[in-house]
Amino acid sequence: MAEDANAERFVERLYAHRSPEQRDKYRRYFKLGEGEYGEGDEFIGVRMGQVFALAKEFIEMPPGEIGKLLESPIHEVRAGGLSIMDKQARRKRTPEGRRKELFDLYMRRTDRINNWDLVDLGAPYVVGGYLFDKPRDVLHELARSENMWERRTAIVSTYFFIRQGDVDDTFRIAEVLLDDEEDLIHKAAGGWLREAGKKDRRRLLAFLDEHAAAMPRTMLRYAVEHLDEGERKHYLDMRKAG
Repeated sequence: MAEDANAERFVERLYAHRSPEQRDKYRRYFKLGEGEYGEGDEFIGVRMGQVFALAKEFIEMPPGEIGKLLESPIHEVRAGGLSIMDKQARRKRTPEGRRKELFDLYMRRTDRINNWDLVDLGAPYVVGGYLFDKPRDVLHELARSENMWERRTAIVSTYFFIRQGDVDDTFRIAEVLLDDEEDLIHKAAGGWLREAGKKDRRRLLAFLDEHAAAMPRTMLRYAVEHLDEGERKHYLDMRKAG
């Protein structure tokens, strides 16, 4: 590990890229108002492309230092930590012991992985990649969590499974989330149903036949995006009739 691959140095480098204009864009883009999903989150105005490029330079950062990044109140700092975790988890030469450390860190600090983009950065490879050849009960527990970001983690983690042609957990978790009240969960579940359907079209159509009439509208619209016009209309009409 390079001597300066630590949290303090990462934050110092990150702050050099901050921009008031970008900070204002984030404040408009993320819902930060009272009672909204991003309430209390802080931004300094670093473009995500710069965050990810810096994370690549710090890819050797150990989990203990990454944990310090996750402690930060600054969104881009936490995003940097999760990007480092993601890059390590994707790297073929990363040993199993490190993959477990990254998984454990994610699961231990779900309280700091508290926005949709942060979940989407870390869950597919840090969580899904680690669990691919292991029991996945934890995802089904997360799907029933009171914490919205843990529920999003449950479905987003299945991205790795889908890429391997394994769609069972995606459909099972999406079924659990049918009654979820959060739009950000509807979008994630619908999007992952769509991707699972690209691997197993018959399974998606069977799911829609059973649930389309009662599915949240956003979830359904995302799920049917890749179907032909007639099929989309059929399932959307089922929703209207339901």
